[in-house]
Amino acid sequence: LYADMGHFGRRPIRIGWFALVLPALMLNYFGQGALLLQRPDVIDNPFFYMAPRWALYPLIGLATMATVIASQAVISGAFSLTSQAIQMGYLPRMHISHTSGEERGQVYISVVNWTLMVACISLVLGFRSTQALAGAYGVAVTTDMVFTTLLIATCARVRWNWSLPVAVTVGLGLLCVDVPFWLANLTKIPHQRGWVPLAIAGVIFSCMMAWKKGRELLAAVIDRRILPVNDAIAMIAQSRATRVPGIAVFMSRHQADTPPTLLHNLKHNKVVHEHVVLLTVKTSERPHVPPRERLAASDLGSGFHRVVLEYGFTDPVDVPSSLRHCTLDGRPLDLGRTTYFLGRETLIVRANTPFVSGFWKHLFVMMSRNAESAMTFFRLPPRRVVELGAQIEI
Repeated sequence: LYADMGHFGRRPIRIGWFALVLPALMLNYFGQGALLLQRPDVIDNPFFYMAPRWALYPLIGLATMATVIASQAVISGAFSLTSQAIQMGYLPRMHISHTSGEERGQVYISVVNWTLMVACISLVLGFRSTQALAGAYGVAVTTDMVFTTLLIATCARVRWNWSLPVAVTVGLGLLCVDVPFWLANLTKIPHQRGWVPLAIAGVIFSCMMAWKKGRELLAAVIDRRILPVNDAIAMIAQSRATRVPGIAVFMSRHQADTPPTLLHNLKHNKVVHEHVVLLTVKTSERPHVPPRERLAASDLGSGFHRVVLEYGFTDPVDVPSSLRHCTLDGRPLDLGRTTYFLGRETLIVRANTPFVSGFWKHLFVMMSRNAESAMTFFRLPPRRVVELGAQIEI
C-alpha cells in the first residue's frame, strides 16, 4: 500500500487504510489476543488456530497470496527508493526502466532486482527456518519503527511547521510504544542472529555515505579548477578560436561555472561551436516538476546560452526530450545539429591515505567505476556524444 503511494496519492491511501486495512489488522490482532487468553496452548501459531478446521487450507492459500503481494510491494518500494536516492545524490547512477507511459512512479531497476534475489536466497539458506529468522525479523521491524517515529517527528517540525511542543509530544507518545518493543528485541542481537539486518543496513548506509561524501570531495577538487563563466566567455570572444557550425551542449554542475569539458575541448580542438549551451540538470525537493516549469534558458552573449533543467526526484530524466522546448535566438533548438560533450573522470586515491579515509575513498572509486554512464542516465543519443577524459587524484 505505502510502496505504491506515489502512484495513487494520499486520498486513496487514507481511504484504504481507515476503511479496510486498520479495521482488518485490529480484528486480526485482537482476535489472536482473545484466543490466547482462552487457549494459551496455541501460542505456537494463533493466527491459523483462529480459523475452524475446514478453513485451514483456504486460509493458507490466502496467506500465501498476501505474502506474494507483500513481497511485490517490497520490491517495487525498493525500486522507488533507489530511484529517489539516485536523484538526490546518495547512490551512483543505475539504469532505470520506466514500465509505464502514464504512471511516472512505475520503475524497474535490474541491479536492485538481482540484488534482492541473491539476498533472499542467502537468507533462506542461512536461516533455514522461520523460527531462526524470527529474531532478525523482530530487530529489523522494531528498529524501523523507532527510526520512522524519529523521522516523522522531525518532518512534522521542519517541513510541516508544527510547534516544537506538539511535535515532541506526538513523537514521545509514539516512542512510548515503540521503544519497549525495540529494547525487548535488542536481546536477540547476539543470540538469535538479530545482528544480520543491522549489518545489511550498515553496508547500505556506508555505500550511500561514501558516495555522497565522495561526490562532495570530487566537486571540491573540480571547483578549484573552475573558471567563472563570464570570464570564460570574454576570453573565448577575444581568442582566435574558430567558430564552427552546430550546437554544443556542455554539462555543468553550477550555473555560474564554466564546464571543464568546454575548456578541455577548446584547448585540444581549438574550436568553439556557433551555439554553446551550458546545461545544468537539477533535482528538486518536490517529487514532480510540471513540464512547463522544467526549463529555464537565458542568453549569455557571444553565442553562449545557459539552460537549467529541473526534475522532481521521482521524474524520469530525459534531456533531449526536455531540450525540444528550448529556443536559441528565437528558434527552436535543432537536436539534429546538437553534440553533447561529457567529462569522464578517472579517480585515483592518493598514496599514504589514512585507513578510515582511504576505505571510503576506495569504496567511492569502486562505485564510480560501476556507475551507469551519464550518456545513458540522461538518455543522450550515443552517436551525438563526445567524451573527454581527465585523471583526478582524491
